Amino acid sequence: MSLADNIEFLRHLPKMPGNSAWSGMGAARLPDGGSPIVEVSDFGSNPGNLKMFVHAPERLAPKPALVVVLHGCTQTAAGYDIGTGWSKLAARHGFVLVMPEQKRANNANTCFNWFSSDDIARGSGEALSIRQMVEYAAVMYGVDAKRIFITGLSAGGAMTSVMLATYPEVFAAGAIIAGLPYGVAHSMQEALAGMYRAPARTAHELGDLVRKASPHQGAWPRVSVWHGSADRTVNPANAGEIVKQWCDLHGLPAGPMSAVDVDGYPREVWWNGKGETMVESITITGMAHGTPLAIAGHDDPYGVASKFLIDAGIASSYRIAQFFGLTSQAPIRAAAVDEPRHRQSSGRAHQSRVEQDRSTASRMPPGRRAALDVSGAIARALTAVGLIK
Repeated sequence: MSLADNIEFLRHLPKMPGNSAWSGMGAARLPDGGSPIVEVSDFGSNPGNLKMFVHAPERLAPKPALVVVLHGCTQTAAGYDIGTGWSKLAARHGFVLVMPEQKRANNANTCFNWFSSDDIARGSGEALSIRQMVEYAAVMYGVDAKRIFITGLSAGGAMTSVMLATYPEVFAAGAIIAGLPYGVAHSMQEALAGMYRAPARTAHELGDLVRKASPHQGAWPRVSVWHGSADRTVNPANAGEIVKQWCDLHGLPAGPMSAVDVDGYPREVWWNGKGETMVESITITGMAHGTPLAIAGHDDPYGVASKFLIDAGIASSYRIAQFFGLTSQAPIRAAAVDEPRHRQSSGRAHQSRVEQDRSTASRMPPGRRAALDVSGAIARALTAVGLIK
């Protein structure tokens, strides 16, 4: 049964009387000092042993969209939300936000394990955990199954590639920030090679890595690729490899069909026969490893600059939401009397009606994670890029 079928089926089950969306579901408010996301502890079998956080604004759009946001190494879900402003965008445009979080028990630097074979295959590990989070939130909030999106930074960007490849039927589009193509690494050694050298592959070879990841035969998700040209953590050549991978899947030419500037940075675009943008690539010239923000000179910016969250004069979260089609409607709160157009949300978690959780995912016990003992220079290198579990 597809995600859309599951959502429609579960939407018509009897409602549980007297319960809010989170009561009895193991949810708790996160004491983060700014992010409104709340934790959900029972969303499925969770074979990847991840944490799930959600923000559903008080005013949701009818049949709202859902966006999955994946943090980078050394970061938390709440910290990345504060830094990128995604919950603020969710409040303004009425969509549901899902933010998975890695545990140190799985990875010493809280990186998603985008290079671990057990975690990047359809139906297992961290990929399945994230898939279960999507289904849980989609059912709870009556999400439009055709408007589910995903984005992430660094290891979260590489895991975004994983989710788009392993569950392409779930996501309408994704945005990969300072990430890598799917399937280029199945060990730490291969991960390091991909990050530092970005070995060139043919477009068809890259496309085959995705085609073999699932039985999918339908349309492929649209993809937005972001990378800083001065990135010394993940080689910027990876952006070109991601573009090659998805252009091959969409049957698009190697060269861009349009090249323009957006907020002073080069943007290359590929579109289909209907004129719909399928792939775009934005290069942030001179920027190091991180998510680009637009803070200076903005009275009401999205996000807060800090480590790996860089004020580059371009609001990537807003631009990505725009690419997803989430900003086309007027802000949800715009009609409120005497309320400024861009006032930040109050931060209270949405308390929607709950429907009975009937997850169809298999109930497998979480697997154990073996710690890796690495020493000397190798250990320092692996720690720096988050490849030590």
